[in-house]
Order: sequence, then C-alpha cells, then structure tokens
Amino acid sequence: MEQLLLVRPSLSLEEAALDYKAEHLAHGEAILHGSALMDTLPYLEWVRRTQENAHPDTVHWGWVEADTFFAVRQSDGRLIGMVDIRHRLETPFLAQVAGHIGCGVRPSERRKGYACAILALALDHARALGLDRVMLSCYQDNEGSRRTILKQGGVKGREFAYEDGKTVELYWVQL
Repeated sequence: MEQLLLVRPSLSLEEAALDYKAEHLAHGEAILHGSALMDTLPYLEWVRRTQENAHPDTVHWGWVEADTFFAVRQSDGRLIGMVDIRHRLETPFLAQVAGHIGCGVRPSERRKGYACAILALALDHARALGLDRVMLSCYQDNEGSRRTILKQGGVKGREFAYEDGKTVELYWVQL
C-alpha cells in the first residue's frame, strides 16, 4: 500500500471526484461514505458546502463543524477515498448513528489497507482538533469496516436496528 495524503476538496479536483463517484455508482453504491453528501449535490455546490462547514461561523444550520478530505495516493495523485471528520456530536443523527468520522474507499482500491490508512489519518486529525475519543459506526454486515475500526483501537459500544432495518454497530476509539 502506498502513502496517502488528506487533501481538501477544490474545484481543480472535480474530474477526479466525479470519476470516484462514477466508480461507486457502477458498483451499485449510491451512497458515498465519508463524502459529506457529495452523492447528492452538484460538485461545485458540494465544494462550497464543505468549505463552509469547516468553519464555525459558516457551518450549515442543523450540522456541525466538520473537515472533509479526499484521500489521495501520493505516488500518482489518484483519489482513493474520502473522510468526513465532525468536530462534535451535537445533532441526534451524529450522536446516535453516524459518529465523528465517516470514511469510504473506492471499490477498485478496497482490501489493500487503504481504509485503515485513511482512518489513521483521520484519527490524527481528530487528535489535532483536541478530541480525546471518537465515535464511529458501521453496518453489522460490513466486515471490512468493522475490522478497520477494530485495528484502530475501536471498542464496541452498542448496536441497534437502523431505519433501513439493518443492524448498526457503534464503536469508540480513545485518542
């Protein structure tokens, strides 16, 4: 596995981002985990929103300050994954379901250790924000996400049935 860098979204990365999104869609995945809604918004609007959400005075109503990054492979600049790091759990959805960190890896780059590398970088960022522990979640049937969380020190908190009927597991990582 090669070195990754966390890079903030920008207009110059639109083509890479749309390619990333297209690969997920081609694999039947309509939700882009860790993307902070890139799957639902036009790219330019999404970039603006992630920039606004990174600052406490411009964060969108009903959300919390958050940092969204592309995980880019250093050797070739390929967009490998995404991560969204929320500074607080001040909404019911974050506090009860999603947690501090959401991340995803493009389908063609899975099972190569990138999810663990992305989560490690996200945990470093959370430490820099002053967080002492973070909550993460995954579907019970997502073995890859569960293993990734456990490798980074995750301790299972609870599980529950989500509104889609699937079981979600919540984990805590002490920083």
